[in-house]
Amino acid sequence: MGFFDGCPGSKNIKDPFPETIKCKCGKEIEIWSDEVETVCPHCKNKVNRNMPQSCLDWCSMAKECIGPEKYKKYKKHKETEE
Repeated sequence: MGFFDGCPGSKNIKDPFPETIKCKCGKEIEIWSDEVETVCPHCKNKVNRNMPQSCLDWCSMAKECIGPEKYKKYKKHKETEE
């Protein structure tokens, strides 16, 4: 185990799991906990979800914790939410 292996707040992004959300077309679709958007397989529309506030919003180690690519996607989505 390294000095910094991350914190519990980043677990959903570092170790993603499937979740179910509802599309505007009414169908339930699967999205992974580290994804901010997906495409509905039924109507082909993009579906965004709210990402709850987490330590990634304020922690100085966030980019190192989850990796630069996931951090970039997360921050880009948070900017569009605001």
